[in-house]
Formats: sequence, structure tokens, C-alpha cells
Amino acid sequence: MNSISETNFQFPNQTAFYKGKVRDVYSFEKHLVMVATDRISAFDVILPRAIPFKGQVLNQIAAYFLNATSDIVPNWLEEVPDPNVAIGIKCETFPVEMVVRGYLAGHAWREYSAGKRAVCGVALPDGLNENDKLPQPIITPTTKAHEGHDEDISREEILSQGLVSEDDYEHLERYTLALYNRGAEMAADQGLILVDTKYEFGKKDGVIYLIDEIHTPDSSRYFYKDVYQQNQEQKLPQKQLSKEFVREWLIQNGFQGKDGQQIPVMDDERVALITERYIELYEKVTGNKFQKAHVENPVERIEKAIARATETF
Repeated sequence: MNSISETNFQFPNQTAFYKGKVRDVYSFEKHLVMVATDRISAFDVILPRAIPFKGQVLNQIAAYFLNATSDIVPNWLEEVPDPNVAIGIKCETFPVEMVVRGYLAGHAWREYSAGKRAVCGVALPDGLNENDKLPQPIITPTTKAHEGHDEDISREEILSQGLVSEDDYEHLERYTLALYNRGAEMAADQGLILVDTKYEFGKKDGVIYLIDEIHTPDSSRYFYKDVYQQNQEQKLPQKQLSKEFVREWLIQNGFQGKDGQQIPVMDDERVALITERYIELYEKVTGNKFQKAHVENPVERIEKAIARATETF
């Protein structure tokens, strides 16, 4: 199957190209073109094999939720000319990611279980179990690293280092909590719990915009609502839709992105399973049937779609 590992186009009036962990980003004077490839990353490392349809899933979930939250905060998205492509407003990006958590899971649980009672300067009560609901959603920001690991950072450090002005940061906090609440409501309508997620923001002409993707399996964690309480009471793992199952498989096979560790081999069966989980998440979180894009010459298909959409740039 033709997965999309990378693109490397050159369009008229293109000003720059940036290859992220999973996206190829083409810059124009006033616009960005983001290609959601099928690359997959975990522990801030790009894994060797691409996952068919993963990029389409991410791009279409992000577009769905950006459209559904545009009344809360303006967002960058203007057009989706191809299942793997998003085009929108070019902003100056804030150098922090706004991570918001409603439950004690993933990285926050790993920190908590190691004895820490504060994450990013936010105090947590004693006596919590893995995946417990927090008293209220908390914001645990990270620095935004172009390479390597994002690092936890507190609100106080962000302001003292001048990474974001206090006025802008207060807006980011309000937007983050409002977006999380909307995402949680939409998840609940689909029988899911939005456990945690992250948002990125940028600014253009004095206006703050929500940018990049939102509420996708790469940026979010979901639990199934119907079995949540029972699993908590019995101290069982939660059934979840997120990329955490990839991280767990890597950990079981001795890889957490640390120096000297070797990435385990992902066979065809594992790749197919991950594709199935991504498609399941798309259908579950949006309530829509997933329509697979044509996979014959997908890179050529994407190039033609971008060329048509950027003719006037």
C-alpha cells in the first residue's frame, strides 16, 4: 500500500520548506500549506515505517474540530484541497504548547507515580490513581522543540523568560480551557472522554489564532466512557483511543526514546493494526464514516492539489 513517507515539492512563490515530525510544511508569503504525511512519531522520535491513511485521519479530524470551534477562537484554516492537505493563514507561532489535562494519565501519571506532586508548577493532591479524573482541568505547558524533546515548563517560567506576554498568556489559558471543554462535550456525545490534549497558537496583525491540529490521536487521548468507571473501580487499564497504545508497545519492547535504545521492528501486522486504530478513532470521534483517499500515486495527487490551490499566492 502506498503510504506517504515524505514530500519534497517546489511551487512558484514558495518561500520555505520545513519537515516536521509528521508534517511537511510549505511556506508562502501569507499562507502555510501543511501536508499530513503518514509518518508516525513517539517519544519525539520518528519511527521507521509510515502508517497508511494516518495523515488523512489527522488532517480530516483537525479540520472537523477547527470548524467546530471557530466560534471560540479564530483559527488558521482556510482550505482543505486534498485529504492530506490543509492551507491557511501564516502566523507567528507562540513558542509554547498548551497542554490541558482533565485526567491523570500518560506523562502526568508517570511523573505522579514517580513521587512528584506538581506538574509544570500545578499542584496535584495525594491519593490519586492512574486515569483518575482531576478536580478540575489543569494546564501543563511545554516548550515547543523543533528537534528532540519538548520540555515541561510552568506559567511562571514562561512569563519570567518573556516567552509570552502576560496579556497574551491569559488569552491562551482562556482559549485552552474553552477549547478543552468544547472538545470534552463533543467527545461525550460520541461516548468518549477527552482525557488530555494540546493546542498551539500563533499571532498575526495583533490577533491570536489557533493553529496546527486539534483533538487528533496525535495530540489527544480519549477513553471509552461506558467502561471508564468500572475499569477505575477494578483498577484495570482504560480502553482508549490515542497514540498511547503505540508508546506502550514501544515501552514493552525496550524503547522510550532514550540514548542507546534501538527502535523495535514494526512488522506488517503491527502497521495494519495501527492503521485500523487510527481509522477507528476518526469514525468514533467524528461520527462520520472514513472514506479512504485514492492511494495510487498519492504524492502526485497531493502535488497537483497544492499546485491548483496556490496558483494565486
